[in-house]
Amino acid sequence: PKVFRNTELIYSDDIGAQVAEMGYEAMLTEGAKHILGWKSPNYLYCNALNPKLKILLKNFKLSDDIAFRFSNQGWSEYPLTAEKYVSWLNKIDKKEEIVNLFMDYETFGEHQWEGTGIFRFLESLPGVVFKQSDYVFVTPSEAAANLQPVSTVQVPYPISWADEERDLTAWLGNEMQQEAFSKLYEQTGKLKKVKDPVLLKDWNYLQVSDHFYYMCTKFFSDGSVHSYFNPYQSPYDAFINYMNILSDFVIRLNALVPQTTGDQEKANLSHLIDEKDKQLEKYKAEIERLSELINSSARKSEEETDRIMTVAGSAVAKKKSTRSSASPAKTAMGKKSTGKRKTTRSK
Repeated sequence: PKVFRNTELIYSDDIGAQVAEMGYEAMLTEGAKHILGWKSPNYLYCNALNPKLKILLKNFKLSDDIAFRFSNQGWSEYPLTAEKYVSWLNKIDKKEEIVNLFMDYETFGEHQWEGTGIFRFLESLPGVVFKQSDYVFVTPSEAAANLQPVSTVQVPYPISWADEERDLTAWLGNEMQQEAFSKLYEQTGKLKKVKDPVLLKDWNYLQVSDHFYYMCTKFFSDGSVHSYFNPYQSPYDAFINYMNILSDFVIRLNALVPQTTGDQEKANLSHLIDEKDKQLEKYKAEIERLSELINSSARKSEEETDRIMTVAGSAVAKKKSTRSSASPAKTAMGKKSTGKRKTTRSK
């Protein structure tokens, strides 16, 4: 890849310089008003510290018209059609060179559900662009290769595309977020000594920006957006849950890379607890196996008893049946004998 897109379009002069050192040719970020001032986002710019890195700035108005306002029935431009959108593109000064539309994949189907008509809009937009305007579509790499920067863009402090402030306060705006962030990255030195793939995978998961986003305590202009995407009842619940998980992670990390005697003791204790847990699980499995064996034997014994009783019952029934059959025969013979006597006497 030649173009770098950071989480939430986070960017600053320093970050851009680091990205350039990594070998990237261009980077995407927000065309924030407080950074651009009178300048337009519809040009190619370059990094202030390393001009070799080209900067593509998001046109946040036209991007957010699709990403956030598309289904808002209270919006003065609702409903948004491809024809209307292209008419806005045609009003842009012809001297301006590019319009960067950046939005989340979640825009299509999550932020804007299928029922809003977002997929029909997306399907029809390219055809209307080609038919009713002089615009063409290019990739970020093509834009960086075909255009030349008009000037540097000065971004001394990090910006992002989040919230009204377009800064990092969505993730680092309160003490909870800062404490969690600091505690997490205190572990960086130890992680460099770790090769355990499971632990490294968990480390990557713990760095996901959403964890800090859920701890945001903004309750004004952007509060509804934060609560909409938040699985927790409150940012405090998010903080407590995260810190508990992080504490467990640190214990596991210290077990592999102990730094102090205390860490070693905790690691030893943790290892001992793990071993005891494994033994308990083993004993539990053995108890379950023996219980099943006993139950199985009991079931077989009951079945055998039932079978014996059934056989015995059948034998008794058969014997009774035999006796019942024998009695009428004797009676018949008795009657026959009596008959003969009567006949003899008659003679």
